[in-house]
Amino acid sequence: MGFKHTGLFPEQAVNWDLLDSRIRSADRQLKVLNLFAYTGGATLACLAAGAHVTHVDAAKGMVARARQNAELSGLADRPVRWIVDDCVKFVQREIRRGKRYDIVLLDPPSYGRGPGGEVWQLAEELDGFLSLCAELLEPERSMLLLNSYSAELSPAVMEYLLSRKLGGKVSCEEIGLPVESTGLILPCGSTAIWEGGGHG
Repeated sequence: MGFKHTGLFPEQAVNWDLLDSRIRSADRQLKVLNLFAYTGGATLACLAAGAHVTHVDAAKGMVARARQNAELSGLADRPVRWIVDDCVKFVQREIRRGKRYDIVLLDPPSYGRGPGGEVWQLAEELDGFLSLCAELLEPERSMLLLNSYSAELSPAVMEYLLSRKLGGKVSCEEIGLPVESTGLILPCGSTAIWEGGGHG
């Protein structure tokens, strides 16, 4: 693409595997909210595992690409809602509707604009947005996964934010891709995962 990448993020496979295991081992169909969902890699992983997914991104073209990816992957008939919307406004509406999700996925950009010109700046918005997302989580056995490619959001900072907002069990790590020629790991981003019982 013109902005330097293919729209595929293979380093996320470790998170997709985690989601697959969590969804398949559940005793019921889990509801997943994928925010800043982009081209839909995590959405497809959750659909393939049997979840009901709500896919939200502000970019109409990216949501169209994600739908196409679902069709190409043989997942077009799975239970999914494709939403073009500002993620903050969508979450606020879901709270007012009393909606709950078992898993919330967040992959926020450092900077972005919503379809109505809404401005998102990671450093200023994330703390408050995590508080909103916490209101959408089912009170038992829920999970929130926060991913970042921003240098300003280190694994330790992500762990601190989730621990302060949600308590419970938080794990964090860098994610990357193995380089066969050197045996090294190419760093590609960071992930923090909260898993809970109750929170408040």
